[in-house]
Amino acid sequence: MKRKANAEWLGSGKEGKGHLTTQSTVLNQTQYSFSSRFEEGIGTNPEELIAAAHAGCFTMKLSFNLGAANFTPEKLDTTCTVNFEDGAVVESHLYLIAQVKGISEEKFAEVVNDAKENCPISKLLNTKITLEYKLEN
Repeated sequence: MKRKANAEWLGSGKEGKGHLTTQSTVLNQTQYSFSSRFEEGIGTNPEELIAAAHAGCFTMKLSFNLGAANFTPEKLDTTCTVNFEDGAVVESHLYLIAQVKGISEEKFAEVVNDAKENCPISKLLNTKITLEYKLEN
């Protein structure tokens, strides 16, 4: 399986602007710029997209892990914060609130930590990955 996206950039790094389009067209000529990356301008940025990818991948991997352990989550809500400093992603922090009936704290810790370590995006990232979670039964 291969997935692809396209980035088009016009102009200089600071004054230019670009568009991102994904194969699925969920992003379709989506604006990105210096302002949307380093300030609070309109549009997306690579770090925001990494955060979305990491949150989504981790959450899906956790759902598969729970299923393999014979649990069905009622709700998994993950926020990922990517810390971008001095031209590098220095941390990806996952914060999860989970509702999974009948699972022990010990078993949940096992499956959640496996998801953190083994989701494909975690494996891809060359940065510190941290995790906080709250299990609500």
